[in-house]
Amino acid sequence: MTTAVAIIVGAALIAGALLLWPRTRRSVTTPAERAVHTALHTASLAARPLRGGLTAVSAQEAAPHLRILTGAQALGVADADGVLLAWNGPHAELVERFTDAAERAVATERPVLVVLPGRGDQAGRTLVAQPLSIENAGVAGALGVVTTEQPGPGRLGAIAEVARYVCGQLELAELDASRARLDRAEVRALRAQISPHFIYNALNTIASFVRTDPDRARELIIEFADFTRYSFRTAGEFTVLADELRNIERYLALERARFGDALEVRLQIAPEVLGVVLPFLALQPLVENAVRHGLAGARRGTISIVADDAGTDCVITVEDDGAGMDPELLRSGALDAVAAGSGSTGSTESAHVGLANVDDRLRAAFGNDYGLVVETAPGAGTKVGLRVPKFRAGIQA
Repeated sequence: MTTAVAIIVGAALIAGALLLWPRTRRSVTTPAERAVHTALHTASLAARPLRGGLTAVSAQEAAPHLRILTGAQALGVADADGVLLAWNGPHAELVERFTDAAERAVATERPVLVVLPGRGDQAGRTLVAQPLSIENAGVAGALGVVTTEQPGPGRLGAIAEVARYVCGQLELAELDASRARLDRAEVRALRAQISPHFIYNALNTIASFVRTDPDRARELIIEFADFTRYSFRTAGEFTVLADELRNIERYLALERARFGDALEVRLQIAPEVLGVVLPFLALQPLVENAVRHGLAGARRGTISIVADDAGTDCVITVEDDGAGMDPELLRSGALDAVAAGSGSTGSTESAHVGLANVDDRLRAAFGNDYGLVVETAPGAGTKVGLRVPKFRAGIQA
């Protein structure tokens, strides 16, 4: 009997605990915590358009969320010239007053307070124009807040913090734009390297076939035209592996025409990785160096290009059977040592710029785990590998 009573009492306690548990869970989230969560969510909504820079479109999308963060009756955003980009809320008649205050705030780089005249429910309104000052870049514009009363230090501090948050997002937008400009500059540097020696040699090779084999000369002219069209395209900093390999095949067709049977090329490409996105012209310097090293001081050379499926990544290797090099040179951080044996200082420097360029662009796009990996030894050739994620958010060809 005692055991039965104990079981019944135990069951009642468990049932009571289960009934109370949801209430306990609900009480963990306090009003303060909910307010913080709401503020963070609103801030993230404002950040998304601002990461594209301060424009009329981004200002109009961000203004409703910024108005909530500041608790304003109305909120305006102006550019560095005091031109209105967005106005959210009532009191559209105050736009001109705001643009005037915004010009003064930008010029002085200090907040401007304007006490607005009015009667009844319009009495006591204040307009605050807070400059959007970005470190080392000047003032990007101004944030305007309309309040129902004269703001105290706490309210002014909150408005200033929201303005600083906006400036932080604009700084990130400028960093993104700077990185894009750097990527374009690096691609231009690679294109400049392609043009001098290779184009000269390719045209000489084509010229040698004009009389002896006109049909072959026409084929090589088409390959050369397609190669240069792709290499000097202006469509973005990324491409798909299939397009990169197709252009490398054009390059190798021109080199095989030049070297004949002395150059052997082996390709092993997994079909499932052909759609992988990678930096534009990421493979060209690797293949060009392999051809140069594979044939340096030798009668014959073999180049192997392999692209394998490695789960979430694609692994690409370019290997030559040339003279190789001392691994200590690599451990010293000298990427240009990969060009050892090329026979000229100019070629060595060019290869260094090309490989360092590719390494930097891979790491910038995918992280430090995705740089170049070089394996080499004297008399054992050189193998350069890279790993590319099959998918990375925000990166597309």
